[in-house]
Amino acid sequence: MRAGASRLFFFALAVAGALARPAAAVEPATEISALSARIEALSDRSRLLFDLTGLPPVTAYPVANPPRIIVDLPQVLFRMEANAGLAPGDKLIKSYRYGIFAPGRSRVVIDLTGPAKILKADSEPTAGGPRLVIELAPTSAAYFAVTAAEQARRQPADPPPAQPLQAAKPPSDKPTDRPVVVIDPGHGGLDMGATGKHGELEKDVVLEFARALRQKIDEGGQARVLLTRDHDMFLPLAERVRIARENNASLFVSIHADTLAAAHVEGATVYTVSERASDAEAARMAEKENLADQAAGLESKADAEQVGDILFELTRRETRSYSRQFSHSLISFWKEVGALNKNPSRSAGFVVLKAFDVPSVLLELGYLSSDKDLARLTSQEWRERAAQKAAAAVDAFISGRSREARAPADGPSGAARPQ
Repeated sequence: MRAGASRLFFFALAVAGALARPAAAVEPATEISALSARIEALSDRSRLLFDLTGLPPVTAYPVANPPRIIVDLPQVLFRMEANAGLAPGDKLIKSYRYGIFAPGRSRVVIDLTGPAKILKADSEPTAGGPRLVIELAPTSAAYFAVTAAEQARRQPADPPPAQPLQAAKPPSDKPTDRPVVVIDPGHGGLDMGATGKHGELEKDVVLEFARALRQKIDEGGQARVLLTRDHDMFLPLAERVRIARENNASLFVSIHADTLAAAHVEGATVYTVSERASDAEAARMAEKENLADQAAGLESKADAEQVGDILFELTRRETRSYSRQFSHSLISFWKEVGALNKNPSRSAGFVVLKAFDVPSVLLELGYLSSDKDLARLTSQEWRERAAQKAAAAVDAFISGRSREARAPADGPSGAARPQ
């Protein structure tokens, strides 16, 4: 083969190889951030504006009961105060919130003072840079209801959750029979939860505590730990329960830190599930937490709790007994390091505690509305000590269950019963 022909042949091979390379080699799209947000109140309309670093596609639609506008975006990093939209004082926009809604997706939820129609919802270039514009105007209740109903029929269901989380594997490939403990930091993403007087957010406080608790349990070596979320993202209540059940969890602990109108009330409370609330405060707490999905713009759905046969009922009864057992143990350990509420053991119909086969409790660390609790909850030293005691309660519970599982089932004569 001549030299010129040879060079041409190898050049053709190189071109063919380049064309055959996978598309993954293409540079990823630039990440988009939101830098600030503000409301412009005009005489006949209201405009919510976000200053962006790019121009994402936008989908907006109304949702009824309560009246809200939902704005869906690809993932956008909101680089401003998370509570910037809590109380804007606009005549049409009561409040708004924003954050990660699902992997690769962000959402803005606008709470309305009354029915509104969407005049505009788009990202656009301006002299000052890209921005997201949501322009709303008052409308009739009938028009809003019809529009929301039509949109509900057209709008595809929210995407399925991310792939089921699996409990962390042991460092080696050797099998392990260590039970799984699922720690659930409440709220997250655009569901901020309660807010402290200095802007502290419940979703951040409980995530920090959950991480500290995971570390302490890991150090004890009795169990493998899985967090329902390890960063700031939204998770529906049903998804939190699913994670526990699909990982065959031996224990589920949901972490919260509420606020109360009575600023003098302080101390931790441990809740278990029950059909009838133990008191009015437990009922209020459950009602509030059960509406958490609404914060992300999801419609509330009736609780489709499994109706069961005798085996189901026996399992549920045993599970609730173990839940109460762990609740009492956690309170006993906790009082050595932290303040307890005057009534620290309560129960109500929390959706997140309703797994019929996973012992579950909700730990209210304290109240962001209490100066004393707030000082504790934002102290790393206190968090480490409290997490250590909570981990000790978890270890004691796991050890007790393991002893029960190993104990022989003796018959009347003392001999082991046949299997």
